[in-house]
Amino acid sequence: MSDEQSIAVIYVEDDDDVRIGGVQALELAGLSVSDFVSVETAAPSVSADMPSVVVCDVRLRGKSGLEWLSDLRRLDQDLPVILITGHGDIAMAVQAMRNGAYDFIEKPCSSEQLVSVVRRAIEKRRLTLEVRSLRSALSDRQGIEASLLGRSPQIQEVRRLVSTLASANVDVTIYGETGTGKDVVARCLHNHSGRRGGHYVPVNCGGLPESLVESELFGHEVGAFTGATRQRVGKIEYANAGTLFLDEIESMPLSVQVKLLRSLQERSIERVGSNKPIAVDCRVVAASKANLLELSEKRLFRADLYYRLGVAFIELPPLRERREDIPLLFEHFTLDAARRFERDAPILDEHTKSLLMAHSWPGNVRELRNVADRFVLGVLDGRAINKSSVGMSDVSLPRQLENIERSIIEDALRRKQGDVQATAALLSIPKQTLYDKIKRLAVNVDGIREGSAVRPGS
Repeated sequence: MSDEQSIAVIYVEDDDDVRIGGVQALELAGLSVSDFVSVETAAPSVSADMPSVVVCDVRLRGKSGLEWLSDLRRLDQDLPVILITGHGDIAMAVQAMRNGAYDFIEKPCSSEQLVSVVRRAIEKRRLTLEVRSLRSALSDRQGIEASLLGRSPQIQEVRRLVSTLASANVDVTIYGETGTGKDVVARCLHNHSGRRGGHYVPVNCGGLPESLVESELFGHEVGAFTGATRQRVGKIEYANAGTLFLDEIESMPLSVQVKLLRSLQERSIERVGSNKPIAVDCRVVAASKANLLELSEKRLFRADLYYRLGVAFIELPPLRERREDIPLLFEHFTLDAARRFERDAPILDEHTKSLLMAHSWPGNVRELRNVADRFVLGVLDGRAINKSSVGMSDVSLPRQLENIERSIIEDALRRKQGDVQATAALLSIPKQTLYDKIKRLAVNVDGIREGSAVRPGS
């Protein structure tokens, strides 16, 4: 069954000839149609959130199409209602459009016009229901799942590790490209640990001048250096009983690494300008874009500090390797942006969604959030996404084409709940060809099936 066939057309017309002709035109176009002679007989077949569109004549025996429009708007304001009007009803139909009708068709109309308008309504309904499903899925998320969104096997593994490590009193190192959400994971570890009553203290090691790193981490006493006019509690001390997050730790100066290692081993610190040890009990979560072991082998990072921090590891996948999570993440960011900007959350159209799925995402989840902000503000240029996808990526053309093909197949599989045969029919390719592509592109069909199984309404 195609996506169009999964959206039913409720067709209401009391003129037998017109109704039979309209039904025939829609069915020949491959659409699923249920026809009725009156609003009274059709109304029981329509409910909120149902996958359907309504085509209804304005003038009917009994309740009119306009009266039913008001009822349907109260039932489901996003349900597309197409009104069929006679020549003298145009002004009435225009008013109905202002009252929320999706479109109107003037009698007599061609089969092509009827099918074209209905297909546009079906696509709008499909997108609306998809967004509702995503928003429902987002509202059902709790705990770690609410912080680390996604259905991909990669993000499920990250959630498993966070769940396992959160309550363990061990230091953790998080690896991931820029924008993959290392801070989100670190906060999640803190919030679901026994240390959540203490402070969560983030430090960007790459954003501090070398001359200030030591004072920032360990604090200083009055007169410790020029300008030290008052005592300062450092980040490590402030994180006592809580969590210290050291982002971009690979950029920490080697001289400071020595002092950090000593404080981690002894669980105490000395402020700059003091010899008095201060006991500190904090969990350290470090994050790095680079492999710290490789850096230590090149003597660009202290090996003893690497082994001190390297108790447990969490690796965050780049967004391009978990494209099936893009729709859910984008909807989450869209809702968040709508709240921040005090605007309605728009519905993503199919063309822009395709661009999002095919984009290389060099900035990962952070870049996706920025795109969602522009989408809500109404300044998103689809061409900019497309250009960025080609211009900012260092991936070869064949690899980019593979990524696009993979995203199309994964999206089709999600629509068909992982049914390969139905997906092959949707993509108009032989089933064996699809199996070959799934194998070649390493598409995780089982993961998509599991994600579809938890989708509301699936």
